[in-house]
Amino acid sequence: MQQAKDFIEECDSIAALIDGQDDLDFDTVTQFKGWTIGDVMKHLQLWNIGADLTLTDADAFKALMMKLMGALVGGQTHQEMQNEYFAGRSHADIYAEWKSFYPEMTQRFATADPDRRVPWAGPDMTVRNCIIARQMEHWAHAQAIFDVLGHTRLNTDRLKNIAHIGVTTYSWSFKVNAQKPLLPKPYIRLTAPSGDIWEWNDPQDDNRVDGSAEGFCQVVTQCRNVADTDIVAMGENAARWMEIAQCFAGGAEKQPAPGTRFKRE
Repeated sequence: MQQAKDFIEECDSIAALIDGQDDLDFDTVTQFKGWTIGDVMKHLQLWNIGADLTLTDADAFKALMMKLMGALVGGQTHQEMQNEYFAGRSHADIYAEWKSFYPEMTQRFATADPDRRVPWAGPDMTVRNCIIARQMEHWAHAQAIFDVLGHTRLNTDRLKNIAHIGVTTYSWSFKVNAQKPLLPKPYIRLTAPSGDIWEWNDPQDDNRVDGSAEGFCQVVTQCRNVADTDIVAMGENAARWMEIAQCFAGGAEKQPAPGTRFKRE
């Protein structure tokens, strides 16, 4: 399954970045909600464990979700919930676990029926969409690590998986904000890292989103405010969407304020 290959390559790029830092400090605070690099890696590993259980043990996955959701409903933050789950273990140990776990997990997804439906915290999804979602979350959260370490990210056309999630969650972005989706949906025309042009929806001159695939993915994953990207939104529908875009599940989240997310020099 190509999407499993894309996921492992996304993880490899994160491992290469972290392993390339001789003096990396997992307690370094990123621009993402005050999370440290260690917090990010805990988050990625915890939900990798959850995703893997959807394939291997549905009952164990259900038990895990009850524990995690119970903690959040009970008032814990994601950081507190993760710290409790990984209690007594260092950031370095959890990073090492993540690094050894994701290749094994990828193999299980690569050999599974891509159309098989598996449970998740929200609605069920296909195996294919589950591994795409893991790629999306890794790409989005790792942006904070690239930024705080001052490294320019070299994206590839595997970014199309994430861009597609961004496009197909147009209506969700409005609904999660208790708003009626504005129709018609905008035309999207993005330039891929390779230079290819990717397009979605019917062409419209006065209702469209143009720019790089990287910029678009940064907006829909809320890694950047649209004002800090090369994205141009024309028309009310497109402009409003780019203000509230959210391609991930959960409650409504606000886009970062302009100028608050950037690569440090």
